[in-house]
Amino acid sequence: MNKRIRMIATKVAPTCFALVCSASLAQAEIPERKLGFDEPAEAFTASVPLGNGRLGAMLYGGVVEETIVLNENGMWSGSPQNADRLDAYKALPEIKKLLLEGKNFEAEALVNANFTCAGSGSGHGRGKNVPYGCYQTLGKMKLRMQHDGEASGYRRELALADALFSQSYEVDGVRFSREGFVSAPDEVFALKLSADRKGSLSFELSLEREERVSVESLGQDSLIMFGQLNNGYEDGKQIAAVTPDRIQEGVRYAGVVKVLRKGGTVRSVDGRIMVENANEAVLLFTAATDIKTFAGRGVEDARAAALSDLAKSEKQSYGKLKQAHIADFRSYYDRVGIRIEGENTDEGKSLPTPERLKRVERGYDDPDLAALYFDFGRYLLISSSRPGGLPANLQGIWAEKTQTPWNGDWHTNINAQMNYWPAEVCNLSELHEPLFKLIESLVEPGQKTAKAYYDADGWVSFLLSNPWGYTSPGESASWGSTVSCSAWLCQHLWDHYLYTEDDAFLEWAYPILKGSARFYLDMLIEDPKSGWLVTSPSNSPENAFLDEAGNKVHVCMGPTADQQLLRYLFEACIGAEAILKKDEAFEAEVKAALPRLAPTRIGRDGRVLEWLEEYPEADPQHRHIAHLWGLYPGNEIDPVRTPDLAAAARKTLDVRGDGSTGWSLAFKIGMWARLGDGDRAYKLMKQLFKPAKPRTKDSPWEGGTYPNLFDAHPPFQIDGNFGGTAAIAEMLMQSELGRVSLLPALPRSWSHGEVRGLRARGGFEVDLSWSNGELKTVKVKSIHGTKTELFYKGKATPVVLRKGEVMEVEL
Repeated sequence: MNKRIRMIATKVAPTCFALVCSASLAQAEIPERKLGFDEPAEAFTASVPLGNGRLGAMLYGGVVEETIVLNENGMWSGSPQNADRLDAYKALPEIKKLLLEGKNFEAEALVNANFTCAGSGSGHGRGKNVPYGCYQTLGKMKLRMQHDGEASGYRRELALADALFSQSYEVDGVRFSREGFVSAPDEVFALKLSADRKGSLSFELSLEREERVSVESLGQDSLIMFGQLNNGYEDGKQIAAVTPDRIQEGVRYAGVVKVLRKGGTVRSVDGRIMVENANEAVLLFTAATDIKTFAGRGVEDARAAALSDLAKSEKQSYGKLKQAHIADFRSYYDRVGIRIEGENTDEGKSLPTPERLKRVERGYDDPDLAALYFDFGRYLLISSSRPGGLPANLQGIWAEKTQTPWNGDWHTNINAQMNYWPAEVCNLSELHEPLFKLIESLVEPGQKTAKAYYDADGWVSFLLSNPWGYTSPGESASWGSTVSCSAWLCQHLWDHYLYTEDDAFLEWAYPILKGSARFYLDMLIEDPKSGWLVTSPSNSPENAFLDEAGNKVHVCMGPTADQQLLRYLFEACIGAEAILKKDEAFEAEVKAALPRLAPTRIGRDGRVLEWLEEYPEADPQHRHIAHLWGLYPGNEIDPVRTPDLAAAARKTLDVRGDGSTGWSLAFKIGMWARLGDGDRAYKLMKQLFKPAKPRTKDSPWEGGTYPNLFDAHPPFQIDGNFGGTAAIAEMLMQSELGRVSLLPALPRSWSHGEVRGLRARGGFEVDLSWSNGELKTVKVKSIHGTKTELFYKGKATPVVLRKGEVMEVEL
């Protein structure tokens, strides 16, 4: 392999160096991508999402009637509660005994009777009126335009790099335009309406919500909506078996809109604003909640806070608000750039986005659509997760109902974690912080849950999480008793350190890692057949096996996913101790337990075993593939280091099948990327791009992608978007400490392209380009790291850099 290596030394400090790289990306020949539509949205999942991490807006783009769904990420009903069964641990010896005797069906009955939550839990995914609560829409802004004629020349777009909505159409010879954004610097949603003929702009504006709302006029040009959400204990009622000693009042919210016009008149009529014969109008909307959560957010008076943000925003021109917004958004977005080309790349770029999806379904190959999807995922993360706020939930921040599907919470048996898979590799490390704060918030209540259920020290959190510190199991043993969810959350803490080498962060995170490991050390039992240490009771997320009597059973000992996650957690604690050097006794305890954890094994049929025993599967094509966590996002299974396990993982995926939806498809794409099979990964990606169809009785899980590129699990769950973005990154670059793999899973149809600004574990930033399917150039920038190895087609190139240095390799 001929290559030319050039070292570029720089005197710029590493923190400044990243900014220099970002500035150069903004000038690179990377496409400025847009979502485009040639008609208004007929549904929420065809509208355009805007957001600043806290405020969200979904614009339908209607001509005569415009609907804008409004969101604020503190819109949570419910309140803190005690949902632990305080004496659940008393049933633990019998549950363990039954499991050791192989009586899993009987053990599951005991878990359902004693090891689930007290009270109503999540309300079986409909929790808005119980203490668990639900993330809810803030409401809607409605515009009714005064148009007499038919519209023509319609165009609606979302410019990703600028996070800017635009729309235009013509009626009776007048061109009407709209442009909008949600600003993080100024905490405002701004929408500008204009016409190219003076005096042509007339419309009616209203604010509405389906429940718990009041709307009032504030003078002639402003409206305010406000209310209070249900805390789950209305009328003094208590949920059975729950002691509500931490009840707080329901969240109060407020949203206010002001119309700033040029020309014409404005007046308030019956809770609506009427604008007539204006030349131009700017709508400014601000909102706030008084939620008090782990994130330290919330205000004392939501109404006053919303009005204060509005007062600050209206002092600035629309142009200055827009300029500040774009600069802020691009400071994140421009860190990474991507271009993917194939034989017919240019043919579909100008088509409306929904038509591009349909063309892929018809067999057309559109590599640039994968790049658009990748950039859209980055856009969504920047728009839904900002430092100091709440993490992106099951729908990011965008919800259209008061009862959001699955409560719009954080499911921690894959979904919340998948939301943040792109954060580090896509150079958005700061946006990971809200998840870290959520994890921290689970420690104190999780200590009580650990005592209540396992009589163990440390902390644990099961599948469900909300802003109120819920750590209890769910309502059913079939899914709610997965005990390794908190270990999976902790992976994000250690992985963040591997990317950043931030010792101060590790000092903060280590007690959380230790507390989690402490719990598992206390709850592990010895399997007498093998001598291995295993979790008990637990389950393999949401999956079931068949016992000898043909019963469908979930509860078990030592599912493979648990053992892989605990191995990662224990190794992380050992790695952290090697750096911090403050806890030798605990390190010794972890080191003693680590080799005794049940290993990942291969069954008689050549597949990776999902359970401790080789049980027959109730559903061989089940959507969860948690027992391959060690392949991805973990690193236990590797084609180079563990070829036998990698081959077993491949067979496991073959049997599981390619049919799936949403996050499960994204999970599989990432796994095929780790196996180095780019064509198989891309095959599944094109399946992910399939236009979502309405659900029917015969096909209740018809997934794919909605017209606005939202992931259809269905319903809409944003984890599939984030998982798909991360999987594309894995196809182009993979990393672990000491090794960066270049183009490890490049599909044949992605013949030319480049990606810039990806981050690699060990503290590096990587740019690379390829042509005719072969690596062409590589640039490695040291952000924090010193040495690694570039790995391409079985050959390695060592990299040794000082912080701030750059190495270029031309092949």
